Amino acid sequence: MSDTLVLSVVAGRDLSESDRVAVIALCSRAFETDFAPLFNTFHEPTHVLAKLNGVLVSHALWVTRWLQAGRGPLLRTAFVEAVATDPAYQGQGYATQVMQTLQAAIADYDLAGLSTGSPDFYARLGWQSWRGPLFVRTEVGLLATPTDSVMVLSLPHTPSLDLDGP
Repeated sequence: MSDTLVLSVVAGRDLSESDRVAVIALCSRAFETDFAPLFNTFHEPTHVLAKLNGVLVSHALWVTRWLQAGRGPLLRTAFVEAVATDPAYQGQGYATQVMQTLQAAIADYDLAGLSTGSPDFYARLGWQSWRGPLFVRTEVGLLATPTDSVMVLSLPHTPSLDLDGP
């Protein structure tokens, strides 16, 4: 049997129970932690599944968040989470194919964002590190998050961004 990688984009509400279990197990192996508690925090995710001969080998998801660069408008952002490849299948290009599929699927967003400990992987795919200060908006105003890091990907609707700005 030849190896066939099948990539699919699935709304979270349409994710089968067997795929949900497989995603949690894959991410738990890849991140070496119980991924179930984090998985259940993603609000209305969309998943990209990569199955090799029917077995889930790689995954990513995105959720909608609203990011703002400087004093610009709020940008509808596809925020990428849970990019993982089963350790037994790493180094074979599956995560690259998952991310390429994801990037094509989010073209109608204003921006894409993610936080990672592997910036070189994403830089190869066109992502750029945000160099300016980062904040989260709270009920009482902006809260600086100096230990966070974010990468962004410009999409067809992305306005001009100052990556050194807040």
